[in-house]
Amino acid sequence: MSGPELPPLWRDLEFLAPMSPSRADDLARWVADGLTDGGTVLDVGCGWAELLLRVLEAAPRAVGAGVDLDADRVEEGRRRAAARGLADRTRLLAGPGAEAVEGPVEALLVVGASQVWGPDVDEGLPLDHAAALAAMRRQVVTGARVVHAEAVWSVPPTPAATARLSGRDDEFLAPAALADLVADHGFEVHAQEEADLAEWDAFEAGFTARWDRWLADHPADHPDAAAVSAAAAGQRAAYHQGYRGVLGFTFLRLVAV
Repeated sequence: MSGPELPPLWRDLEFLAPMSPSRADDLARWVADGLTDGGTVLDVGCGWAELLLRVLEAAPRAVGAGVDLDADRVEEGRRRAAARGLADRTRLLAGPGAEAVEGPVEALLVVGASQVWGPDVDEGLPLDHAAALAAMRRQVVTGARVVHAEAVWSVPPTPAATARLSGRDDEFLAPAALADLVADHGFEVHAQEEADLAEWDAFEAGFTARWDRWLADHPADHPDAAAVSAAAAGQRAAYHQGYRGVLGFTFLRLVAV
């Protein structure tokens, strides 16, 4: 929402996705195991780079590059890299993800960022998975390990779920359909898993916490209080009365072939 300045999402979320710390650590170790001889891991849509930094902690000979449109999130990622002694191996850029790094890299993270290579999210159109996957394959060397995570329909979409999102049944694919599409674009599917409801509940709670923080820090008669309260209530209703258990998030571990 526009208007009041809300606290940053990273105050209440470790990742800008329904992903538990244990899952993130497991994904990071898998990527790092493919970087035993070093190399570059690129994170497109890195946010504050938490997953990228975990990969670098697990792969001490690797270097990392991350890109995100949000300059504040990128700056937070730089602070985290410095605090963890990773600044000399981390390069974070604010800008379009499609222009992140020249040349192929040895590992790639694309978590909820397929829209980088497709229509603007404000248009409410289906993700262009084919364009995203083709671009991802061009970005990596053969044998690269890739974590590609994206929203999916865990079950067939319901009117209550779609009404709270774009209103379209075709906004997302089923997990199996996305995996089949991936296999047609130069990747082998090593493994696939889905976020569980505990991860979703924690993500949604963290996502709405910024509005709660704002309300706690401002008087009830503040001119923006009603709008902030309505935004928080609307997000909770969208989730609990709409897409909870319907909208999913699938994690694909891919190897470029």
